[in-house]
Amino acid sequence: MPHPGRNRGKQRRGCFAGENRVQGGHMPYFSHRHARLYYEVHGPSLGEAPVLVWAHGAGGNHLSWWQQIPHFSQRYTCITFDHRGFGLSEEEEGSPGGAAFVSDLQTLLDHLGVEQAVLVGQSMGGWTVLGYGVQHPGRVRAIVLADTHGGLTSEAISQAWASAIHRLATEKPVAHPAAGARMAREQPWKYFLYLQIAGLNSERSVQELGELVAAAGSPTPEEVQRLRCPALLLWGEEDEVIPLRVAEVAATYFPNA
Repeated sequence: MPHPGRNRGKQRRGCFAGENRVQGGHMPYFSHRHARLYYEVHGPSLGEAPVLVWAHGAGGNHLSWWQQIPHFSQRYTCITFDHRGFGLSEEEEGSPGGAAFVSDLQTLLDHLGVEQAVLVGQSMGGWTVLGYGVQHPGRVRAIVLADTHGGLTSEAISQAWASAIHRLATEKPVAHPAAGARMAREQPWKYFLYLQIAGLNSERSVQELGELVAAAGSPTPEEVQRLRCPALLLWGEEDEVIPLRVAEVAATYFPNA
């Protein structure tokens, strides 16, 4: 059986249907800069509740939030989406890749008429939400960074991240790095689920993923220090991709973390 995410740029099908996925008989997409981008809206109708936007990491897509959306959509309007080239989103020739992540999010929120939102970014998604935050601070109510420094660049962060970057580039992991060996051993059913979710994406090497997030941009400490919205950094103590030490350093740059 062919891998469901092999053909980058081709329309991807076959995911289970979530509530609000099919609206009026059509799949919810919007087009922007050589891409057709997939999104979902869950919970109260837009305008009836505060908005939470969920930006997935490189090992996932909109399905990664299967635990969070059922909980938070009871009180908040939740928007999930697939970054270009991930999940059900489609890229065309000439796509700027990660360089369009922030403007993709801006276009999505404009498309839906969302003026302000709480932004949640996990891993790669942190580059999107933090980049959006520093470019459009008045449209962000709060930022949540989960296992990500959002591309924030400083010498201290580079030093804290150096050993993990070297290991990812030179060693073959014993388990999917986004889930980890302990999950594979102790929660094999959950580990399998995350592998299936990741399988909806196109295959990319560690180098390709690095180039993708590098293109997404790197906010400076000065830009982050100007943010006035609340910020929450959540981390797994055993994170092998972006270690906890990176969080400890990154948090010092946010005035309201």
